Amino acid sequence: MNILVLNASPKGKNSATVHTALYLQALHPEHSFTFLPVGQRIKACEKDFSPVRAALEQADLVLFCYPVYTFIAPYQLHRLIELIKADGVDLSGKFASQITTSKHFYDVTAHRYVEENCFDLGMKVIRGLSADMEDLLSEQGQKEARDFFDQLIFSCAHGLFVTPPVKAPARDKAVYQPALPQAAKTAGKDVVIVTNCAPDDQNLANMIADFRAALPCESRVVNLRDFPFGGGCLGCFGCAITGKCVYKDGFDEFLRNTIQTADGFVYAFTISDHYTHSSFKCFDDRQFCNGHRTVTHGTPIAYLISGDYRYEPNLRMIVEGRAEVGGNYLAGVATDEGDTAGNIRSLAENLAFAMEKKLTRPANFYGVGGMKIFRDLIYVMQGLMKADHKFYKQHGIYDFPQKQKKRILQMKLVGALMAIPSVQKQAKGKMTQAMVAPYQKVIDQVKRG
Repeated sequence: MNILVLNASPKGKNSATVHTALYLQALHPEHSFTFLPVGQRIKACEKDFSPVRAALEQADLVLFCYPVYTFIAPYQLHRLIELIKADGVDLSGKFASQITTSKHFYDVTAHRYVEENCFDLGMKVIRGLSADMEDLLSEQGQKEARDFFDQLIFSCAHGLFVTPPVKAPARDKAVYQPALPQAAKTAGKDVVIVTNCAPDDQNLANMIADFRAALPCESRVVNLRDFPFGGGCLGCFGCAITGKCVYKDGFDEFLRNTIQTADGFVYAFTISDHYTHSSFKCFDDRQFCNGHRTVTHGTPIAYLISGDYRYEPNLRMIVEGRAEVGGNYLAGVATDEGDTAGNIRSLAENLAFAMEKKLTRPANFYGVGGMKIFRDLIYVMQGLMKADHKFYKQHGIYDFPQKQKKRILQMKLVGALMAIPSVQKQAKGKMTQAMVAPYQKVIDQVKRG
């Protein structure tokens, strides 16, 4: 079988991820492996796509190989997918799978993003391998890589493919026309609207205009297409200690002084390729100059999204997950799928209310699970990620359960008592009452005023 490995890591041959594919190549000389360092050469691919086209046409199986960056694939792979679709190369009927390495922070959304785009291209998708960054160094990790490849070839031969998601039905999408009057503006709050609105995207531009009209405070627009990005994140960890990006395009100062100073964030984009134009992913990835620090914790956020958002479950997970991990109150998402004007008005009012009341909500599984992964990662890598380590210590993020010595001792005592038959008999039917007693005290205090 002709297997094309699209190495989308910006590190090229120095990618940890691609070494899993190299390991499989060494094990299976009966298959022909071709490696293309598309992540490292994305600028060259933009200028001349013909080498990629030729490799794709000759492949029986396309293996996307990349590290997970900020919930999805790296910017370089987003851009490559745009180039593949724009070129029109016929990939229908070809097999597709993927190999990623990460610390399993939202690897599921990255995999689904790639799968969704492969379905768009008419490919037969086989579930990929989501490995830990160090799995290849262990016997278990090597076995799992071998098992993945055996299952991959078996699936190709027996037609065991991932089930395609439900597609959005065709709909006539008229350009939204501004319909909301100007609301009175109060001083003291600053809302930044970060967008990648294209010059010809009148629909999104009008949605932004109406949102600004309805918002009862001042706002400003930052269009990412106007920023001179030097390139996507390189994953070089040059910023891990200093917080300074190796690029000299000034993005870190731009991010901290132009965007992160706001009292509320609004992200506005049009859906394309199951996310949005790659310029937004470049912005996402380059924010790694903040490391894993939730520096905007507590700042409410909102989204203006043009497109079939209700048919994009993976994108909805990403939107919610980013808010949860960042500790940002998600004021909502306004789309152009129904009552656009009403959606925009409600979103503007809710964002203003969230800023005024400084609303917060407890993190759900997306937030708690994501931050526990970061907590453990930074604690182990504190020698390298010094700025992250300092931030995590200052903000009490190192909430390891073994530190709760009093709670652990209490539970041991309760467990020892409950092991006594006479105590079990006396406690029968009273456990739940005892458990809710502290909560009842809180309610009683409110009633007493």
